[in-house]
Amino acid sequence: MKIPQLAKKPEKKSCHNTIWEDDYSWIHQKNILEVLKDGTKLIPEVRKYLEEENAYTEFHLKDTKEHQKKLFDEIKGRIKLDDESLPFKDKKFIYWTKTTKKGNYSIKLRKKIGTEIEEEIWNGDQEKKKLETEYFGVGDLEVSWDDELLGYSLDLKGSEYYSIFIRNIKTGKLITEEIKDTSGSILFSLDDKYIFYSKLDDNHRPRKIFRHKLGTPIQEDILIFEEKTEAFTVSIGLSSDEKYYFIVSSDHNTSEQYYFSVNEQSPKPKLIQKREKGIIYSVNSWDGSFYMHTNKNAEDFKIDKTSDINFKNWESYVPAKDETLIGGLTFLNNWIIRSEVTNALGKIFVKNLENNIEEELIFSDEEVYDGGISLIQKDKNTDLIHISYSTPKTQSRVYKYNLKTKEKKLVKEQIIPSGHNSQDYIVERLECVSHDGRKVPLTITRHKKTKINGNANLLLYGYGSYGNSMSPSFSSTRLSLINRDIIWVTAHIRGGLERGMKWWKEGKLLNKKNTFKDYLAVARFLIEKKYTSKGKIIGMGGSAGGLLMGAVVNESPELFCGMVMAVPFVDSLTTNLDHSLPLTIGEFDEFGNAKDNKDHFDYIYSYAPYNNIKKMDYPNILITTSLSDNRVLFDEPAKFTAKLRDYKTDNNLLLLKTEMNAGHGGKSGRDGAIEEIAFDYGFILKVSKKI
Repeated sequence: MKIPQLAKKPEKKSCHNTIWEDDYSWIHQKNILEVLKDGTKLIPEVRKYLEEENAYTEFHLKDTKEHQKKLFDEIKGRIKLDDESLPFKDKKFIYWTKTTKKGNYSIKLRKKIGTEIEEEIWNGDQEKKKLETEYFGVGDLEVSWDDELLGYSLDLKGSEYYSIFIRNIKTGKLITEEIKDTSGSILFSLDDKYIFYSKLDDNHRPRKIFRHKLGTPIQEDILIFEEKTEAFTVSIGLSSDEKYYFIVSSDHNTSEQYYFSVNEQSPKPKLIQKREKGIIYSVNSWDGSFYMHTNKNAEDFKIDKTSDINFKNWESYVPAKDETLIGGLTFLNNWIIRSEVTNALGKIFVKNLENNIEEELIFSDEEVYDGGISLIQKDKNTDLIHISYSTPKTQSRVYKYNLKTKEKKLVKEQIIPSGHNSQDYIVERLECVSHDGRKVPLTITRHKKTKINGNANLLLYGYGSYGNSMSPSFSSTRLSLINRDIIWVTAHIRGGLERGMKWWKEGKLLNKKNTFKDYLAVARFLIEKKYTSKGKIIGMGGSAGGLLMGAVVNESPELFCGMVMAVPFVDSLTTNLDHSLPLTIGEFDEFGNAKDNKDHFDYIYSYAPYNNIKKMDYPNILITTSLSDNRVLFDEPAKFTAKLRDYKTDNNLLLLKTEMNAGHGGKSGRDGAIEEIAFDYGFILKVSKKI
């Protein structure tokens, strides 16, 4: 089949006395945000190219179609399709959600406490059918405090422009007009007369908080807070004791918080502490005291406490620990629960407020696991909570746990209908020394029959940005590869928070290359230890993880037989130079500001995947993107693919697949998500010669 060609229209670019040529910059339309909302505004020539790439991809993966179907059935066969969540006891009702065998979206139900009559208040599949839309993304689903109203927000393109709707649960009628172009979050006031929401600006940034009086025209909505700094975005929430509304304004590196009483008729948010660059803080209120979670004078955070309404006289409550990330607090009348993360493993601690004794809550006797807690009911006068855990080989289990007696009872276990024996798998936590001596944790999951002799293919997953940590949790989908003799390894590289804030700082800005070097060090370590061999690794990462894939494949393509790059941030220099794009300004503290800082420009230019494509052999590569993605615009992977075709000197596969009706998260619905995984896995099995 003829290889798709994107027309070259060379454009000279310059910045900080550096001049370079971009053959494909023309596909980035000036009205790009309008294109994300309405795909019909896409340049016809670009649409034709994307469709040709889709046809080319389909042609070269047609021999995987049968295997994709088998993978789809396998993955779906491990999901209990007709499942229910554990119930949550509110004041008047018990709420829970369920899924069905035929449905793709969840159903929300409730029953009045003391009765057994179930009431369905939301059915995602029925809502989608009514709207006759291909993409159906639910942002928020909130019930009013009096249990009479349902608030929900919908994104029907994948562009993350959410419309908010409020309807009467009994009558099903909308009680207020559609509120368009919001971030999607909904907060009912305690008297249920109002909702609070954040509006997106022209650059898709939520920088305004509005209060809407239910039943009135949206033109009368009151602006209660506006953030003037473009890099900052805002959100609003309720304190744990339901006495205050808190507005948080932040970028990735700095935060500032405001508050006002729930009883204020004309809200006038008051500042808690003025922002300081690099300081992140969050204040909560409980039982007459305020608790501040902050990294001021505590790189990996600490928690301070005060009873002063003027937010002075803070005293230490949970002190800082080096390279141990201190998490936030969950409050009950007699208990305070908190979390820590050390060396990519989480811990939970429980403090008894009657005797002030704090103890660690032990989840599992396995070395590597992911655990958490959740509340059972609205009423905080209880000793009962849910604790959950999973491991890379053991499916999720939830226990009802009595904090006082320490008794636990299994109340829900993830069912794998097609069967699963955790004893068939081996999980290891190893450390590998990176280029500068830092030890990188890695989590390895393999079938017990897979031999460690260098012959196995290995999927190496990485992300390493924004302080996002990769948790060692269970994934039933990965078993389709692991059962086929492919070892799955997650590299906990710098840029995440697995080893505290220092781990993040050492993987961003002018340290960003540590992320890439860590990943390559892990790859070579795994080859050295005979988990795999050179040319048998499949790299995998999405979004900022796609940036990682692009950087490492330009650096060391010989290590890989294949690579899956999902919605990859590969034209990172161009995006960083364009301050009108939704995320750019807010990410200056993550990647730098190339336009205004020569050091940042030179550094980003030196690793940006699109700018560093070379004349050499590349492995097989599958690139996926979505037309309505406003986080990583579709033109980045499209340009990367077109340029890579010009430069690569091999005959390996280079495939670009664009979802024409989806966003950053891919297709909507359960089946859509499984189809995408089966598609990626079909490519992986093909390039690793498993089919």
